[in-house]
Amino acid sequence: MMIAIVLRNLACLISKFVCKSPVSSALSPHFFSTRIEKQNAICPRVYDLLLHKHHFSHEVAKLVASGLGRFRNPQKADSILSFLKESGCSIIQLEKIVKYYPRILLHSVEDIKFKIKIFQDMGFSPQDIEKFFSSNKVIFQLSAQNNIIPKLSVLKGLLGSDYDVARLLRKSAWTVSSDLEKTLVPNVELLKSFGIPMERILFFLYAYPRFLLIKPDTMRKSIDKAKEMGFSPSSKISIYGVRVIAFMSKGMWEVKLQSFQEMGFSESDSLTMFKRLPPMFYVSMKKIEKVKQLLLDTGKFNMPSIVNNPGVFGCSIEQRLAPRLRILGILESKNLIKWPSLGTMYTLSEHKFFERYVRPYPDAVGKAFVTKSFVKEKK
Repeated sequence: MMIAIVLRNLACLISKFVCKSPVSSALSPHFFSTRIEKQNAICPRVYDLLLHKHHFSHEVAKLVASGLGRFRNPQKADSILSFLKESGCSIIQLEKIVKYYPRILLHSVEDIKFKIKIFQDMGFSPQDIEKFFSSNKVIFQLSAQNNIIPKLSVLKGLLGSDYDVARLLRKSAWTVSSDLEKTLVPNVELLKSFGIPMERILFFLYAYPRFLLIKPDTMRKSIDKAKEMGFSPSSKISIYGVRVIAFMSKGMWEVKLQSFQEMGFSESDSLTMFKRLPPMFYVSMKKIEKVKQLLLDTGKFNMPSIVNNPGVFGCSIEQRLAPRLRILGILESKNLIKWPSLGTMYTLSEHKFFERYVRPYPDAVGKAFVTKSFVKEKK
């Protein structure tokens, strides 16, 4: 019963996915007609099976049969289609599933049931399984015994439980189709040898799984670079530095440093900011220039203060920095406050900034400006 529910709902999910996704354009008649012209091979037995026994439309039957020109086992296709129909799939849903993934007709009913049961036993709900299979169709191609089960075992060895493995796969279904023994396992060991705690590595596996699946040689070189730059393994920020280095080419790194120098930052300044907050290097140089100029124009902040607070580059100019600077400017001009440090100015939460610099001075700040800048934000 559970498998029947999963398959029926999977059909519905794939139907919606095909209708909405850009991938569906690749499944259009034009796409298949091009393949027909190139292959000029339509399997008559598959075509007859789809058209006459399972009542596919002529168009869909022809398109699918053309994509399986060398198909030699129509009985297997018949078994799969009959099983899906018995599980509650409508003809329309069947057509969309087979158009989305024609090679499903090459699988056995037992294979599909077994794969679904593997994830069901891990605690996946029918909805989880639907999303997992529809977003990761390569799972149909993988051997359960030689690929899926060993990879799930590797993940369980790292994460500790089926629950945690399921938690990871709900977010990153494609992880199970990766070569974990050649990527994840050695990368975890490299990070541990650098001194990164396992707890932090597992956080990154959940938050940034692709980082743990890069080539071990790239991971090793990135760790060596982070060491050269002075990152301390005991620092929570060091693994972020390794990640940025790993995904940034040497050419892009040089372009970033050159751009910072053109803005007036020295190479030492740039490296200091990077070591304080590595993800800052993902911010566009155009925005960094705007933020820097906005802060300098106040006359209250200098380059060293900006270097010591690189997190300010991640703040919204329109929604956070500009309104706060304007309010502070008004209050200081009336001798109501002392100008705060840059760190205080941008790190205070909306609520705390409001309570400290707005609520006590409604007349000075102006009701209209307060409503526009903060009330909307707090909602």
